[in-house]
Amino acid sequence: MEDPLAGLHVEQHGTGPALVLAHGFAGSARNWRPQVRALRESHRVVVYDSRGHARSDAPEDPKVYSEAALVRDLGAIVGACGDAHPVVGGLSMGAAVALAWALAEPATPRGLILASLPAGPGSGRGVSAHSEAFAAALDLEGVDAAGARFAWGPGSGLDELGAALVRQGFLEHPPHGLAHILREFLGRRATPAELAPRLQALNVPTLVLAGELDKASLPASRELAGLLPRARLEVIPAAGHVVNLAQPAAVNSVIHAFLVALDGEED
Repeated sequence: MEDPLAGLHVEQHGTGPALVLAHGFAGSARNWRPQVRALRESHRVVVYDSRGHARSDAPEDPKVYSEAALVRDLGAIVGACGDAHPVVGGLSMGAAVALAWALAEPATPRGLILASLPAGPGSGRGVSAHSEAFAAALDLEGVDAAGARFAWGPGSGLDELGAALVRQGFLEHPPHGLAHILREFLGRRATPAELAPRLQALNVPTLVLAGELDKASLPASRELAGLLPRARLEVIPAAGHVVNLAQPAAVNSVIHAFLVALDGEED
């Protein structure tokens, strides 16, 4: 039987209840280092590189990067984490994957942490709105040139720190993997409004995070928090899209408080 984790780089840090975190588009498990350091004393923090990213495999088959495939990968990691009901979360693309997984497995997560939910393809904002043009540029121009046009350059909505972090992350990924994710997942995502009936039925405590400077994700995060019955929105001051790295102390504090509250519910 094929190992569902084959080809995926997965790390576990610390002990205690599991917290599984998925990174954003063109990021990696490394993006969660501030949260790993802050939370590993109380939780087993599981992070991974998504397909097509960093130390994980980057197959040529576009189907490996569909929503169903990315959700399947996250589900395999959750299944192997040693906790029947972990807290699961993600940043940007990772938040979209975590949300799609939770909608498919609503009885499994003890809680959700959804940071910087990407704006939808029809929003005119963010990477998803330019997915096909971005993917074509990756095919023709490579990662650095395409990224400067669509990810971290003028008009990206990223603050200076966020732009530098995004560029640093982009340069370690194969262009075909990023192009496939844009075409197969980010460019096809449903909006919160389109998911409204399913979101309203998702009875899971949820922390929704967004940076106050994130013009693309903040509206989507507000909409998401308004539809989820047990969600709380936290807007992080002086932070852009890569909110957990732009303001790690503030994000760590909010996540820690959320986890403590969840632990208290089980006592």
